[in-house]
Amino acid sequence: MTSAPPAVRDDVLAALDRVQDPELHASIVRLGMVKDLAIDGDDVRLTIELTTPACPLKETIETDIRAALAEVPGVGNVTLEWGANVRATNPREGKQPIEGVRNIIAIASNKGGVGKSTLASNIAVALAKTGASVGLIDADITGPNLPTMFGLPAGLQAGASDGLRPVERYGVKVVSLGFLLPKGTPVVWRGPMIGSAVRQLLHDVPWGELDYLLIDLPPGTSDASMSMAQDAPITGVVIISSPQDVSVEDAMKAVAMFEKLDVPVFGMVENFSYFVAPDTGTRYDIFGHGGAEKAAEELGIDFLGAIPIEPAVREGADRGVPVVYGAPESESAKAIERIAKNVAARISVLQRMGG
Repeated sequence: MTSAPPAVRDDVLAALDRVQDPELHASIVRLGMVKDLAIDGDDVRLTIELTTPACPLKETIETDIRAALAEVPGVGNVTLEWGANVRATNPREGKQPIEGVRNIIAIASNKGGVGKSTLASNIAVALAKTGASVGLIDADITGPNLPTMFGLPAGLQAGASDGLRPVERYGVKVVSLGFLLPKGTPVVWRGPMIGSAVRQLLHDVPWGELDYLLIDLPPGTSDASMSMAQDAPITGVVIISSPQDVSVEDAMKAVAMFEKLDVPVFGMVENFSYFVAPDTGTRYDIFGHGGAEKAAEELGIDFLGAIPIEPAVREGADRGVPVVYGAPESESAKAIERIAKNVAARISVLQRMGG
């Protein structure tokens, strides 16, 4: 390979310096995202190291880079490769980090029946599909549903002598108390036992290296939610609601609870937002529409997206195949994937701001 004259390299770097990361609003050069820049004649090769493999604006960054380099004299072919380096969130004072885990995302609601566990499982799989290393904790101690949603038999680790271990499914490391309980076995525990179980799920499980650990919290302001928020260095929380007034009202209470606990709220998601009849294409707002978006606006938090009602979502959960894996072309899967990328981008912004 022959070296290009210094002026050409300087011109290329100057052009790249004018390209900004759309989320972080800073030069990709100054952010240290440009790696392995090589120039051979009129061929330019470079790698862009993203802050998350789930970057929602990757195509925008590529378009801007190619447009900037097209204006540099002497530049012909541009070969662009991608990498990612997910940075760890700095734990706040008094919070105990989880070994190997860079970021913790809590999925919460203040009301049952809004599809929280279904969305937690699908967001986890969506992040894993981008190439991120992902774990998922079923912290709904008294009603663990994630084994069913991942097609894993209840009680599959009941006879194990080494305690709970993650089981990998669809690229996600899943841990649930349901792994220790035969199907239909109730968990009748008081608060202190629940809090202790939550701490063990966090700190006694060998997670390995994870970019994102998602926590499917139980509905409401229970001992599990309180213990998790107080003990774990949670990067941020996603609040799930449905459009009905009662669900939105409860979701707003959940936002207030996490803000009191000094846990950042990434935003709100509206599940069961609308239904499109497959035979006519007519849209029906069965449970109303837009309530969560309006509430997010009132609270001054982000609205992360709306997810339609589709049979594929329920069928996937019942069959143990999350819809983003089993029916990726469905509208609900596409909406969930957008939400997952939005959350990953918000983590990058939060870290840029020193959070």
